[in-house]
Formats: sequence, structure tokens, C-alpha cells
Amino acid sequence: MAFPKHSIPQALSLLVLAGLLVLGQVPGEPEAEEPDIAVAKSDPSKCPTDCSCTAEGAVDCAGVDLVEFPSGLPNTTRQLELQNNKIETIRVEHLSYLHQVQTLNLQNNRITTDGLEDEGFDMLEELAYLYLGNNKLTSAPKVLPPSLVSADLAANQLTKIFPYTFGYKPKLSTVYLHNNNLTDAGLPDHMFNCSDNLEILTMSSNSLQTVPKNLPRSLYRLHLKRNKLEKIPAGAFDDMPKLRELYLQYNFLSNEGMDNETFSLLNSLEYLDLSNNNLSVVPKGLPRNLMLLHLEKNSIRSIPADALVSARNLEYLLLHNNKLRSRFIHPAAFQGLKKLHTLHMYNNLLERVPRGLPRRAKTLMLLHNSIAEISRNDLSLLYTLEELNLSYNQLSNAKLHRDAFRKLRLLETLDLSGNALHMLPAGLPRSLKNLEVKNNRLSSIEDGALTGMDKLQKLILSGNELRLNSIYQGAWMELSELTTLDLSSNELSHIPSDLPESLEYLYLQRNRISSIPFSAFEGTPNIKGIFLRFNRLSVDTVDESSFAHLSSLQVLDIGGGSGDTTFKRMDMDGEEETEEEETS
Repeated sequence: MAFPKHSIPQALSLLVLAGLLVLGQVPGEPEAEEPDIAVAKSDPSKCPTDCSCTAEGAVDCAGVDLVEFPSGLPNTTRQLELQNNKIETIRVEHLSYLHQVQTLNLQNNRITTDGLEDEGFDMLEELAYLYLGNNKLTSAPKVLPPSLVSADLAANQLTKIFPYTFGYKPKLSTVYLHNNNLTDAGLPDHMFNCSDNLEILTMSSNSLQTVPKNLPRSLYRLHLKRNKLEKIPAGAFDDMPKLRELYLQYNFLSNEGMDNETFSLLNSLEYLDLSNNNLSVVPKGLPRNLMLLHLEKNSIRSIPADALVSARNLEYLLLHNNKLRSRFIHPAAFQGLKKLHTLHMYNNLLERVPRGLPRRAKTLMLLHNSIAEISRNDLSLLYTLEELNLSYNQLSNAKLHRDAFRKLRLLETLDLSGNALHMLPAGLPRSLKNLEVKNNRLSSIEDGALTGMDKLQKLILSGNELRLNSIYQGAWMELSELTTLDLSSNELSHIPSDLPESLEYLYLQRNRISSIPFSAFEGTPNIKGIFLRFNRLSVDTVDESSFAHLSSLQVLDIGGGSGDTTFKRMDMDGEEETEEEETS
């Protein structure tokens, strides 16, 4: 932080005054003021040992192993950096002459409540930014100056806040109190009385059982996660018209601990996080402007028809890791949510694709459920869908309708991994750019299964039972935009022929390939990575000239299953570089 240059008339006046006192001293009069010492302390030309000082008033003593507050600081100091030291005590005399300090950073020291005198900070009339995080305070300072703009007391051991700690601070905008030991009893009823411009308050990771009372109506971000909240009192958020972000995750909130009006008056609320609580039903009375709603990791079993009806502007709805079953999701639950584009419902108990899904959805995550069947019309209204994840369900070809994906003409990413498919589904969208069908039971790629998929860039087929003679001839050449092909952990005996010219990465590890002929990669001049580890290759069965013309090749991984593994990399001139690495 830069500060304007500052003149020193005050220091000069003190020098003149000191000289007059010495010359005109009355015999026998006590020397209580010790003017010479005061002048030494406030001399702007001096800088404490191990610190750096600038003419603009910045003093940096950070991380120099100080065990005591430094003496001899210039009285023109405006920015004082004392973080990352071992300071335990701050007395009034340490701060009494620092009248111009605006920023005081004491983070990560060893300051205790007993080592902090109550009047210390109150006399810093220009103090705007106070950083006391990561110390050993058990109580907050009783009085902080009215000039305060931001206060950080996070990661202490605070159990007590006082009325004048944060009260009567008209400029106060941010307060950080997370990671302390605060309880409801340790907070005054009007903790922010006459601090009417507070915008950000973080009280996460404490032991609060209820929402603090009388919070400023100026707040726009409130963090209360990782407390012990069981209920939200009626009216707790009724007078917070500017609140945009509310974080309540990792508490003990249940539907019984809230009512339909708990959030209804938060007209500016855009972000609400209720994840990791004890909710069993999607709460009602959500505000109209809400855009992102976190409800994951609860025990939600149902979504009533009218639960989301008020949240007309909702764009992201995260419901993963709950106990939802399709039959307990009302068909009208998502009706009217015209802006909802991202819906996460993975790790639930869904036995089929829920009915009435939002028609303008772009991302639908249904992985890790128990979906065993997709009928012809389950997805037919999702015209705008771009990403669909159905991995790790119980899908088989017999119960996957051949027209299940026919209306998804904008779909770019489809994940069907971890199911029980024995061949690629029919009717895959021609718009696909990424297709993953790993860890299934694919034993063949039927004739024409990839025809027309000229936009496909990434195809992942690892962990299946594919053999060369089970893949129709010319399958790969049809994929004219393909850059990544993963056929690892299959039963291939040779390098596939007719690989597309666009290919950049080829994964063939864990197959049964025993040789690499001269012509293996003659059709892939742009390839950058070839992975052949854990096959049946030997020095005698690899024709190294097959790689010589691959000027873009960066990684060639030909390894064994045990012992020393050789990584071979080609540089841009085709020169071979060999690096030995021992595998465990």
C-alpha cells in the first residue's frame, strides 16, 4: 500500500519543546515526561532493527522472529506489518504515539487476552484495518476505534465479544470471526449497534446454536457454516434486504427448525447453502431471486410440487448425496423453473429418470443411482441438454430404448460408464463431442454404431471386453475430429488399424498387444501421446522406425508389469530419449 509523503512538523515541535524544557528546567522539579526518550521513539528517520521502513509510512517487520513489540517506530507510521512473529504482549505505551497508523497486521503471533491492554487500540484514531487472526485471544478487545473498516480475529480461541468491540463503528464493513469458540452466550444482543455499513460477516466454525440477533440490515454476505445451529428463529432474516449470500452448511438444521417464511423476505438472496444438514424435504418459501441452491448431503427423500415454485430465477440446484427416489419427486416439482440449467441428483436412490425434469436444463448429473431403465420419452423434453451423466447405474442394452437419446440434439457430453452395457447404445446423438462408456461389458462395436459422429473428439472405452475382430472395419476412420481414444484394459491383440488422422492421444495399456509393426502409426501424423504399458511387447517385437516420422510425439510409454520400466520420449526431431524408472 502506497501513502503520500508526509511532513514532520510535529516531530520538530517536540524537539524544540524538549530543548526549551532542558534549558529552562526548575531545580528540584521531577523529570516525569522524559522528553528525550519520547523524541527517540517518534523520530521518523529511525527504523527498528530487522525491519524495513519507507518514507510513505510503511514499516515491515513481518517474519523476523520478534518476541516483543518493536520500539523506535517512526511516529509517521501508517502501515505496520508485524505478522508471523512471536509477539505475546501489546501495551498501551507500544501504541500511544502511533497516531497515524491505518493498517496494523498482527496475524500469526502469540498474543493472549492477558497480554493485550484494553485501551491499546482505542487510541489509534486513524486505524482502519486490524488483523489479529491466528493468535491466542480468548476474548475480543473490549474497545476498538470508531475509524475501523475491517477487523480480522479469526482462528483464535474467542469465547466473548463486547458491545464496543464492533459496535458504534460507522465505517465498519467486514468482520472475520471464523474458527473460534464463540457461543450464543458470548455475544451481546446488539453486537453491531450503530455499525450500519457492515457488509461481510464470517462466524463459521464456532459453537453457535442460533442465528445471532439484531444483525445489520446492510449485510450482503453472512457465513454461519460449521456451527451447531438446530433451528432458525422466526424473523431471524426478516430485516436483511441486501443479503445476497447465506452460508448455513454443516449444521444440524432440520425442516422442523425452519418455517415457510424463514427465507421468504430475503429479496436480494442469490446464493443459499444448506448442504450437510438434517433436511428431509426441500424447504418451501425460497426467495424469488435465488440463483444457486445447495441442498446436497442432507437426508432429503422428497420434493413436493410447490417446494421450488417461488424460486423462479433458480439456475443451479444441487441435490446430490441425498435419499431421493423418483416416485417421491412430484412431476410438477420443477415446473416454472425456466432458468434452471444445472441439476445435480447423483448419489441418490433414483430407480428411474425422474419425470418433469426442467426443460431448459443444460447439465444433468444422475450418476451413482439405481437407474435400470430409460424409456423412449424419459429424456425427450430435454431439448437444450448439453451434458448428461448416467454413469454407475444399472443400465443394460435391453432396457435402454433405442430412441432414448433421439431428441438430445445439442448434447455434447454423455457418460455411460459403470453400467452393464454389452454394446454401444443405438441412436447416439450426432452432436456428441465426449463419449465415455468405460467399465461396462462391451464385447463389440456394432456396424454403423459410430457412423455420423463426426464431431466426436474424445472416446473413452476402457475397462471393457473389446477385441479387434469385434469392432467393425473403418469404425475409427469415421471419427474425423477424434483427438483422444482410450481402449485401455480391453482384449486387443494388435494396434488398431485405420486410426483417424486427427488423433493426438492413444491409450492402449493393459491389453494383449504383442507387436508394433512399421505401419502402425503411419496414418496418425499428429499424435502426441502413445500409451502401451502392460502389454506383451518386447524389444524384438517393437519396430522403432514406426515412431520416427511422428514429429509431434511427446510421450511414448512402453512399459512392463514389473521390474524396471522404460519411458521413451521423442523430441521434436524424432531423437529418442530414454528414462529409467523403477516401478513398485
